[in-house]
Amino acid sequence: MKHIFQKGKDPSKPVLLLLHGTGGTETDLLPLAGHVDPDASVISVRGNVLENGMPRFFRRLAEGIFDEEDLIFRTKELNGFLDEAAQKYEFDRENVVAIGYSNGANIAGSLLFHYENSIKAAILHHPMVPRRGVELPDLSGKSIFIAAGTNDPICPAEESTDLQSLLEGAGANVELHWENFGHQLTMGEVQAAALWYKQI
Repeated sequence: MKHIFQKGKDPSKPVLLLLHGTGGTETDLLPLAGHVDPDASVISVRGNVLENGMPRFFRRLAEGIFDEEDLIFRTKELNGFLDEAAQKYEFDRENVVAIGYSNGANIAGSLLFHYENSIKAAILHHPMVPRRGVELPDLSGKSIFIAAGTNDPICPAEESTDLQSLLEGAGANVELHWENFGHQLTMGEVQAAALWYKQI
């Protein structure tokens, strides 16, 4: 997968896995990593799917309707890529914290839904529930931050509360942060995520 790896100043810190939104690239969220943990290593990945020329991490059938078969395949692909990257760049595979926005938050959520040890923690900006009606792995000890917009036209509020319930039901510790905005990524939620990260 096309990506950027930046070695951090402190190898004991988590590796920040950056996952962009629809139409983004692997450079989009680099400033977020600086806000969250300027000393951590970063691996930022570009989605392998194109929708009208815009990179995404998995296909969708329509707005808000995921292609579940492709989601499962692409989640496996990303998890395998992280296994390989950990060997190549010599970082601790069990110390990865995902930071995703929109489509990137959804693939990060899908990693949690499908692979128990894929990521240690996650910051999910405007995520949806990746899949419904599936049994989640044991997520005890995982910490997850969800940032949501009260007026988000793409991601209704119940998507965020449902996701929180499902993750908590699997044993994860979840903090849900609300902003009174739409689907955009706000500085307020980035700062709230950075504060949360310092406590995990």
